[in-house]
Amino acid sequence: MADSNHTGTSFFLTGLPGLEAGHTWLSIPLCAMYVAALAGNSLILWVVRSEPSLHQPMYYFLSMLAMTDLGLSASTLPTMLSIYMLGVREVALDVCLAQLFFIHTFSIMESSVLLAMAFDRFVAISKPLHYGTILTSPRIARLGLVIVVRSIGLHIPAPIMLKQLPYCRTRLLSHSYCLHPDVMKLACADTHINSVYGLFVVLSTLGVDSVLIVLSYGLILQTVLSIASKAERLKALNTCVSHICAVLLFYTPMIGLSMIHRFGRRASPSSHVLLSYLHFLTPPLLNPVVYTIKTRQIRLKMLHLFRSDRTGIRDVQDC
Repeated sequence: MADSNHTGTSFFLTGLPGLEAGHTWLSIPLCAMYVAALAGNSLILWVVRSEPSLHQPMYYFLSMLAMTDLGLSASTLPTMLSIYMLGVREVALDVCLAQLFFIHTFSIMESSVLLAMAFDRFVAISKPLHYGTILTSPRIARLGLVIVVRSIGLHIPAPIMLKQLPYCRTRLLSHSYCLHPDVMKLACADTHINSVYGLFVVLSTLGVDSVLIVLSYGLILQTVLSIASKAERLKALNTCVSHICAVLLFYTPMIGLSMIHRFGRRASPSSHVLLSYLHFLTPPLLNPVVYTIKTRQIRLKMLHLFRSDRTGIRDVQDC
């Protein structure tokens, strides 16, 4: 009976309300953002892999962040392009469930990586002499494995439970991609268990991670204030600027979107969509920019790369 309810089930995604006529033009900046995000994070991975001096814990975590951003971009890309470039808004149930699984999995993964990076900064500032012995390569690899298992394991039940629900209402989603709360509210059955499980996942991941990140920076600030030299204090804090920017880029739109969903019932549908774009598109786009600007080693490696390319072009022209 449940299978018959799902036969031919599909959902309709939402672009920017009121700007449907301009979706083709909007696809140009969106495509540019995706290309920049994919290129920037791929370049970060290449630079860290090819430069032996960057084979350190901080840059291993940065590589994890770049891989997570690539996964998040790839998760939202298919439906975004189908809406804005092809004008196709319909998405099948199975495709929708697969997309929401990957979107939420990579979101939790990014939160976990940001927490690991906060721990990295805490160890580097509070215990600099033991930094290399605490954050060894095997421990970082195990931590990465824990992050992956945690993110995937917590989200496997969500699409399975949604698959069992009948959908008999107007199947219009509020965003340009499938999200768990958005799909759940369209079911014409009791979704109490789904809602409780979704809340548990959010609180045990994003909630716990954000609290631990704040706690880490509280301890970092305590350590920094105990340093006698003002120059040393500024130097220590400067090593955290990139990570703080990444945390703000990830959590600020998410908090704003959550507040609008709960308290902004009079807010326009466009504000929901725009905030969701900020949450899912901005971190993959800007994280490589922030780390390139603030991290001297990466910046120098990229400058060397581009100078080498120009030199090669000149040599070819001279020949």
